[in-house]
Amino acid sequence: MLTLYVKTGCPFCHKVLDAGEELGITFDEKNITDDTIAAELVARGGKRQVPYLVDTDRTVEMYESDDIVAYLQAHYS
Repeated sequence: MLTLYVKTGCPFCHKVLDAGEELGITFDEKNITDDTIAAELVARGGKRQVPYLVDTDRTVEMYESDDIVAYLQAHYS
């Protein structure tokens, strides 16, 4: 399962979402405009930075849109 932490209006989040759409990937999106979700993100990754990908199938968690896109292309194309 792929979970993507995002924030409304974030261009880097849209970059990852667009790449996911091109690859036919569906994310469980969690928007950090909700304070509970933001706290969850900080607890997981240590920062309130988006996008943040969680791939529970491969036990991978990462920040940085370019790294996330490269990861998705390598493992889900």
